[in-house]
Amino acid sequence: MFRLIAGRIVSSIGTLLFVGLALFILTRSGPGSPARVVLGTDATVQQIAQFEQSHGLDRPVLVQYGAWLNDVFTHGDFGKSFVTGRDVAGEIMASLPVTLSIVLFAFVIAVVFGLAIGIAAALQPGGVFDRLARLGAVVGLSIPAFWLGIILIRFIAVDLRLLPPGGYAPPSAGLMLHLQTILMPAVSLAVYYVAVLARMTQASLQEALRGDYVRTARAMGLPAWKVVAYALVNALPPVINLAALSFGYMFGWALIIEQVFNIPGLSRALLNAISQRDFLLLQGIVFLFTVIFVMANLAADLVNRTLDPRQRSAA
Repeated sequence: MFRLIAGRIVSSIGTLLFVGLALFILTRSGPGSPARVVLGTDATVQQIAQFEQSHGLDRPVLVQYGAWLNDVFTHGDFGKSFVTGRDVAGEIMASLPVTLSIVLFAFVIAVVFGLAIGIAAALQPGGVFDRLARLGAVVGLSIPAFWLGIILIRFIAVDLRLLPPGGYAPPSAGLMLHLQTILMPAVSLAVYYVAVLARMTQASLQEALRGDYVRTARAMGLPAWKVVAYALVNALPPVINLAALSFGYMFGWALIIEQVFNIPGLSRALLNAISQRDFLLLQGIVFLFTVIFVMANLAADLVNRTLDPRQRSAA
């Protein structure tokens, strides 16, 4: 198990290094220079050259990448924004709690409802609930998150006036007000993943319930709930993998949802970084998303190994 964990950590670090290098090359391969944004269109060639030299932009990409990695891993320093001059890590940490609160709430909704609907549908194949679950999954998979967000604003916030139409209130402003501001964004983000997880849970559990060990357990007279519990443990690994992937993808969709609900999360910082060609802030945010995605997959792998003895013995 220790060798497995060490191997996965090494491969995760390799993935992060590769993504970081790709980011460096992509952000610096486009036309123009951030010096034009900072100094303005009237800046002379000499002023631009001086700016690039003072910020290290005139060095080879690999040299810049090595210096950036050294600062990140030795000091946790992501550099200072070319445009604002502020610390990149500080700017990310100022926006991250907003996005994180929405994604975590959406993830809890997706897992709880996805598992519950999938299990209930698997236990009554062909029944009314099974058909309703299949219909709901088709609808959930077909509705774009941003369009659902607009519909929720129209009916719940504008017509019924039950929730605020947009904006964000931190937990320090009151837990109830905080939940009111993140409820509709989280639901908009979660509906698609509820459908995905419900379908996977239903299919995986139905397959597990057809196993020989389930028939043996029933023949031995085990209580029905125990049989289902044993089957569910064997059905969970693919569901956990999908949930981990969903958690990573939610951060990408959250950027769009935040725009729909006018929430000052990472989407605002990312769009500003793109429009202003703020390389360091842009690569810092994308690098953070990559770290979250890699860590979520690592956690899912370890949980699956813990649940499944066959995977532990294979390691």
